[in-house]
Amino acid sequence: MKRSALSRPGVAVVASALSLALATGCSDSGSDSGSGSGSGSGDKSTGGKGATATVKALSDAELKKLLVGKDDLGGYRFAAADQSERFASSKEEITVVDDKCAPLAYVLTGFAPGDSTAYVNTMATPVEAKPSASSTKSMEDMTDKELDDALNSITDTLGGTVTIISLSSYEGDGAQKAMSSVSDAVKGCTGGFTATAKGAKDDAQKFTKVEAEKASGSGDESVAFAVTGDADGDKIVVHGEAVRHGSTVATYYSMNLAVFLADGKPKEYGIPAELIKAQAGKLA
Repeated sequence: MKRSALSRPGVAVVASALSLALATGCSDSGSDSGSGSGSGSGDKSTGGKGATATVKALSDAELKKLLVGKDDLGGYRFAAADQSERFASSKEEITVVDDKCAPLAYVLTGFAPGDSTAYVNTMATPVEAKPSASSTKSMEDMTDKELDDALNSITDTLGGTVTIISLSSYEGDGAQKAMSSVSDAVKGCTGGFTATAKGAKDDAQKFTKVEAEKASGSGDESVAFAVTGDADGDKIVVHGEAVRHGSTVATYYSMNLAVFLADGKPKEYGIPAELIKAQAGKLA
């Protein structure tokens, strides 16, 4: 897919995908401080940390201390998404056509997949990715050249894989139920789903396919998946994973838009293993 050949509808779809990736309610940045369940799934806890009886949820403040940041992993910037670019400010503003697919939409917007008591998240970007110049114009007001320039800027910015990491905490067996909801959605939403923010039908995010991927095997259980969207016939694939650590669920959502905007065949990528490892280390 050549940048200069992109039509306005194509740009709109790609921009929507970017919006879904970065326009999340990242209220806490942490910036400075095989089947649907994959081969790493299965509850490995038999008691203690994984037991559900009398499990108490952590607070937002406690979760924030456990969220991965620059002191835990080099080579990344950790920061909240731009407030003006949010797809939705809360999960309550997200509508999914098929309710059973909602947990996937929540993971892909950095929100808690279940009914959590506390929740924080951050966005990790490789340091080699250059910050882009923001435009004050909407896409509808841009000239064709400005649209091309905007795409070039996006490609430069997302030269590496951008990952949204979230932590959510649950009472009782809430974490296990959240994981089950993600696993069930991976199995039951293979034909894709549509998510809309704030009831704006014209801005619906459409995904055509959901596929199970091999999970990291981190934590007590893990579920990994890939979601495919369509941009004027060009496929956009993004990756998600949910990992339970006792009563806390960590979710990861990664995309690399540059591989879809660049000339030639898109390269394969996934959720950076070092991010999962660093976050797991803080939750151990």
